[in-house]
Amino acid sequence: MIDLRRPLRWCFLHLERWLDAVFPAGWNPLHQLGALGFFYYWVVAVSGIYVYVLFDTGTTEAYESVEFMTVEQWYLGGVMRSLHRYASDGMVLMMVVHVLREFSLGRYRGPRWFTWFTGVPVLWLVMIAGISGYWLVWDQLAQYIALETADWLDWLGIFGEPIARNFNTASALDDRFFTLLIFIHIVVPLLLLLVLWIHLQRVSRPQINPKRGLAVGTLAMLLALSFWKPAVSQGPADLAAVPGELGLDWFYLGFYPLMERLSDAAVWGFAVALTLLLAALPWLPPMRKAEATANTAVVDLGNCNGCQRCADDCPYNAIAMVPRSDGMAFDLEARVDSDLCTSCGICMGACPTATPFRRRSELIPGIELPQASARALREDLEAATSGLDGESGVVVFGCAHGPKLERLDLPNVASVALPCIAALPPSYIDYALSRGFAAGVFLAGCHEGDCYHRFGVAWMEERLAGERDPALRRRVPRERIGQAWLAEDGLSDLASAIEDFQAGLAPQAASAGAEPVRKRLEEEEVGSHA
Repeated sequence: MIDLRRPLRWCFLHLERWLDAVFPAGWNPLHQLGALGFFYYWVVAVSGIYVYVLFDTGTTEAYESVEFMTVEQWYLGGVMRSLHRYASDGMVLMMVVHVLREFSLGRYRGPRWFTWFTGVPVLWLVMIAGISGYWLVWDQLAQYIALETADWLDWLGIFGEPIARNFNTASALDDRFFTLLIFIHIVVPLLLLLVLWIHLQRVSRPQINPKRGLAVGTLAMLLALSFWKPAVSQGPADLAAVPGELGLDWFYLGFYPLMERLSDAAVWGFAVALTLLLAALPWLPPMRKAEATANTAVVDLGNCNGCQRCADDCPYNAIAMVPRSDGMAFDLEARVDSDLCTSCGICMGACPTATPFRRRSELIPGIELPQASARALREDLEAATSGLDGESGVVVFGCAHGPKLERLDLPNVASVALPCIAALPPSYIDYALSRGFAAGVFLAGCHEGDCYHRFGVAWMEERLAGERDPALRRRVPRERIGQAWLAEDGLSDLASAIEDFQAGLAPQAASAGAEPVRKRLEEEEVGSHA
């Protein structure tokens, strides 16, 4: 079966690189599609309130009131109408690109199914809200939309009388029609906001506001577009005449020409089939065995003191702190919801008992991934660095969703893969350097601002800076730690960054009197990081 995700991901990776060159660090719009969608929503809401104040319901008053704000009050009403229209288009664009990008990255399977599934009705609600807004203008474009939509809905046969009869003559249409339309146009966006709230329920600390500079730039762009090409009506509706040439808003109305050429049954079939396909996508096609086998985090109560760090750091609210159940002298214990756990391992990186210095007692932290345990991580580190030269050897800890470490071929460089860079407890960096396993530690993760597991890069940076527990000890020389946050196609950039980092290590190691690998391994620090 053809995997459509691969070519889509290739396109997004190349677009991401181009946008990185255009925008300042952290401002890449591809990394803030959801937040930008929310920003457009608020622009639509604020501008819509102003337009509503000037709008008058009525078969002739509707068009006249819109024309008044567009022509007579162009300096404010016209700008607000244009902002309303272009921000609506922007919201559709962000929504579609967001769906395609999440699909290309595979971020819709497993525990993420809920967020994807609840996003499907968002598509319908956005389209209904936008199309009903075009009806309210009641110009020739609105007349065309009303006729096509009425015919399409009448095919269902669920109405007492055909809706299309209301548009046969001008006398068949009364003011109640516009009252109903404006009710729909207000209620649907409110319902949309409710569904968006549900959509984010399984996401910890959802980002619903873009970077301030990006928001200001977006608003400035919308204002410039509103002055350069203001939204205008297309002549008053006339039910006695057939609308001629019309200018469509392809963001909302692109499928209307299709409705003219296909039967109503075919269009309904296509719409329903597409909706069902999107809703079922998290389970179609069947997951690979590796995907289906969940590597859910497990709690060991004998090493859990209920500190809550794992729950605070979990990106998906998969960990809850509940009353103690084993009689130990702690108030709380961590409990993992396997339906929400994405196996990112960030909880292990947050656990203070996940320290490799423990050797007199078995290395079992309070919480960890069974198939990527703290003990296995220590063994992988020791095995990977066994052949390194102590003066310039570098061990790279890398995220599985960043550049592929297995393709990294550099002299005197070893690598250890992690499900997420924040799955690495900071004590492992201390261990690698203080025990002489490597002269330097290099951290490689997802692109900054676009961590596959949302907070991996941010949490690791805060732990290194001492701003988040468990923090890296002050004694660890920061100049012997390098980092690069890159997309999966950034292997060459990663190699260059490691080589530059490695070049400066030999003088540092010589001045510090670097010890041979494992020389001090027998000096145990049992529980020194617990």
